[in-house]
Amino acid sequence: MKFIVGTKTGMTQVFDAEGVCRAATVLKVSPATVSQVKTAETDGYNAVQIASGEQKEQRVSKAEKGHFGAAVKTAREFRPGFGQDERLEGVEKGASIDVTIFEPGDDITVSAISKGKGFQGVVKRHGFKGGRRSHGQKHSEREPGSIGATGVGHVLKGTRMAGRMGSDKVTVKGLKVLQVNADQNILVVSGAVPGRKGTLVEVFEA
Repeated sequence: MKFIVGTKTGMTQVFDAEGVCRAATVLKVSPATVSQVKTAETDGYNAVQIASGEQKEQRVSKAEKGHFGAAVKTAREFRPGFGQDERLEGVEKGASIDVTIFEPGDDITVSAISKGKGFQGVVKRHGFKGGRRSHGQKHSEREPGSIGATGVGHVLKGTRMAGRMGSDKVTVKGLKVLQVNADQNILVVSGAVPGRKGTLVEVFEA
């Protein structure tokens, strides 16, 4: 199973072997170390935990130092898909993982925290059309319209309304690795990746 953690640095354009221009996202990948291998017998499920980056020593607890053996900045856990536990075979604690684990053309899935947009209305949050500015209506272009129902007496649960938007865990499937730069620890993937510049991105094999 292939997996790594990187930081989103921005977007660019990449020409493939056929000369087609493709939108791409550039990820800066820090070399990681397998800090723990979890099994169904000891932990109840199979997973691999990796640690990467460096943190100031005073910001790390004694428990974290004892577990990781160093001042680690980030740690992520990867689980195989249902019925695919054999993909973790051969992974051992202390093994090093870098960007070369991937190759151009690999199918990948990425997960990250999307951009936070604060409190937004229904037009931006849910794509509502809004009301028309006719027949005496002046200020209803971006209003949600009726939110009630006859006889119920309350707003139904799940009604789409204004509220906080963004800052959600988003997973994007169907992406491909376009370029791998081992010298600069850079991974170029097709398409857009959730989050702003500097967002931590989890990349794993589809």
